[in-house]
Amino acid sequence: MHRSAPRLTRILACAAVPVMLVVAGCSSDSDGKKDAASSASASPEATKSEPAVEAAKFAELPDPCSSVRAKTVKSLVPSAKSKKGTRGKTSDAAARGSCSWNGLADKGVKGSQYRWLDVGFTRFASDRTLGSGASRAGDDFTKQVGKAESADGAKNVKSAPVTGIGDQATRVTYDLAKSGEDFRYATVIARTGNVVVVVNYNGAGFAGSKTPTAETVVKGAAMAVKDAVAAVADANGGAQPSNSPKSSGKPSKSPASSAGSKTSD
Repeated sequence: MHRSAPRLTRILACAAVPVMLVVAGCSSDSDGKKDAASSASASPEATKSEPAVEAAKFAELPDPCSSVRAKTVKSLVPSAKSKKGTRGKTSDAAARGSCSWNGLADKGVKGSQYRWLDVGFTRFASDRTLGSGASRAGDDFTKQVGKAESADGAKNVKSAPVTGIGDQATRVTYDLAKSGEDFRYATVIARTGNVVVVVNYNGAGFAGSKTPTAETVVKGAAMAVKDAVAAVADANGGAQPSNSPKSSGKPSKSPASSAGSKTSD
């Protein structure tokens, strides 16, 4: 009776050893899999990076009142009240800017000729959420064309694409009666990279003088917008190919959402 007790103890102890080894083995294998899973989830390769946005081509806007050459202003608005132009108000000169010129040329018994010219710039920054500066400018370009085509009270509205100005350009012409006089308007909207340029040129004849022709105002607006587009490139160190944005190392400034162009009174 006394001999069987130690023997029973030894048998139970031996039987318990494999069970402990099996449990230990299962626990070790499970922990290993968990560690491997945690390591994989923390791996940089498992983290998806956000797609890069194309850098904005232009980081600066030109001085709007210097963007149209003096000889162009003299040709289009020969009797301008201020040859330096009137600067439009803006809350962010890095994103928007505008300037206007107007004047009445008295021809004596032949009547008088009134002219108005304005130029507006809007620069769009690249944004991961909103898109590249160029694509945002493209959207605003379309918006500005539609705005010109739907001018309040406009008659005989016509629009057509223009080649050789920036990345894309459209001209819009129309007639508008104001204060008993017939005005003829030409608006040219151009996009160069991430900048939208809008030029308005219009005129009227007073006291028997004839209203300027559509050809006259279209030609004038085209002259001014070419100057303005060139001024954008100059403000950023010179012209750059459309598919080769300027790399200045400067951070992109605040984006804009609407054009800063003025319309005539």
